[in-house]
Amino acid sequence: MRSTLLRNALGCCAGLAMLCSCQPKKPEKRPNIIFIMTDDHTTRAMSCYDTSLVRTPHLDRLASEGMLFRNCFVTNAVCGPSRATILTGKYNHINGLTDNAKTFDSSQVIYPQLLHQAGYQTAMIGKWHLGSLPVGFDYYSILPNQGEYYQPDFIENGDTIREQGYVTDVITDKAIRFLEHRDKSKPYLLIYQHKAPHRNWMPAVRDLGTFDSITFPEPPNLLDDFRDRGRAAREQLMNISTDMWDAWDLKVAAADTLRAMEQRPARRAFKDSKGDDYKQANNKAEDLHRFFQVYNRLTPAEKVQWNKAYAGRVAEYNRLKPRGADLVRWKYQQYMRDYLSCVKAVDDNVGRLLKHLEATGELDNTIIVYTSDQGFFLGEHGFFDKRMMYEECYRMPLLIRYPPGIRPGSSSDAFAMNVDFAPTLLDYAGAHIPADMQGKSLKPVLANNGRAPAGWRTATYYHYYEYPSWHMVKRHYGIRTARYKLIHFYNDIDEWELYDLQQDPHEMKNQYGNPAYAPVTDSLKQQLLALQRQYKDTNPSEK
Repeated sequence: MRSTLLRNALGCCAGLAMLCSCQPKKPEKRPNIIFIMTDDHTTRAMSCYDTSLVRTPHLDRLASEGMLFRNCFVTNAVCGPSRATILTGKYNHINGLTDNAKTFDSSQVIYPQLLHQAGYQTAMIGKWHLGSLPVGFDYYSILPNQGEYYQPDFIENGDTIREQGYVTDVITDKAIRFLEHRDKSKPYLLIYQHKAPHRNWMPAVRDLGTFDSITFPEPPNLLDDFRDRGRAAREQLMNISTDMWDAWDLKVAAADTLRAMEQRPARRAFKDSKGDDYKQANNKAEDLHRFFQVYNRLTPAEKVQWNKAYAGRVAEYNRLKPRGADLVRWKYQQYMRDYLSCVKAVDDNVGRLLKHLEATGELDNTIIVYTSDQGFFLGEHGFFDKRMMYEECYRMPLLIRYPPGIRPGSSSDAFAMNVDFAPTLLDYAGAHIPADMQGKSLKPVLANNGRAPAGWRTATYYHYYEYPSWHMVKRHYGIRTARYKLIHFYNDIDEWELYDLQQDPHEMKNQYGNPAYAPVTDSLKQQLLALQRQYKDTNPSEK
């Protein structure tokens, strides 16, 4: 009898097991995704990468609770093209947005649309800068073109509105408002993109003067004379010494001058486009006018604070009348004070967003990505801006936090690129990754504590097109491996540059043509051609 009962019990269990196996499994909860991107934020201005300039505690938290990538690179270091690559997972010669003067073709498939089709609620808030309007989002509120730092305008689901406040705060307000009112039955993608710390580096009024008492360390090549490089390095227009504008960049327009400007008739808006406008870099009238357009967005009370905060700088400039190397050093300090004040506001607002996610219990179920559209020169080679394939702007920050799949405090030396972001997010969401996306999902790297899996890329490919235009950086393409970088400048010149990053990390000595590096050069050229074939950029000088 006991054996009969046992057989019946086992049969009952087997039946239940069969019944259970026939029932659909409850799907795992898909992660929310917040993609945070700033504009021109270099790794040197993040204390999780470098503590020499500024402290960024909330970005450091993302690094300490997630993974920090040390070798993430951009495919084209200028705003719109990088954004187009991130959205499409394709190089610019494929997605069509090779420079900022072009308009993004919105008929293309972008990863937010694929997430939307997979059941995600999608929102785009902040800087878009692609010419066309966002397509395929449930909600968008974007800055027109570059946007303004004070009292910014937004295009919100087709309507233009003006908001009161500082742009970094306002973008975060909108992001939190979306999270509060979203459809709680769906996972979401929130693309949360800041204007800061883009030129002309206008701090929040509350942060004016924050760094005035600090003397920042100078990069070792601040006074670079380009003696071991060619025309491409010398003929650009992004030197701190000669190409920073007094009012627009350095804020040395006196208060009485600004008051006088308020009495003048309105002038035409300064075009931020191609054509002859980039030649205006040393036009003092244009400099003052463009700065005044931004300054005049301050409220009367804010103008009082502004003038008080910058009065000491104006007086010092007029008293010292620095020249030569002294002028470069003086400009560099003012540049750092304004740029890093903008970074401080970004970090503060990332902290606000993290606090909201904690309060709602969604922090650990949310993939949080922090990056910039490229790096930026902070005085290296005497430069500001980006565009060149030199390390400071070629390298992008990349932090990813997601406790269920990423070990806290981990880091990776694996080669990542902005073309990888789209397939990575689609992979984590369990959505379809189109075969024509040219990037690779970083999920295997993230899941493997930062170690590159077998067959991972050992080199990255770069191509910059925007010439002639702002800053006059020559067109070029190139390859970077773990140790070497080979760059070809083309168009109105034909120059090659080769750097041994192990021996020359600041890229001061061009080794191209050095017989000792001939085997390296030949090997890199072969690898470069292979990458051009892989990414279908087989006639690069014609784009």
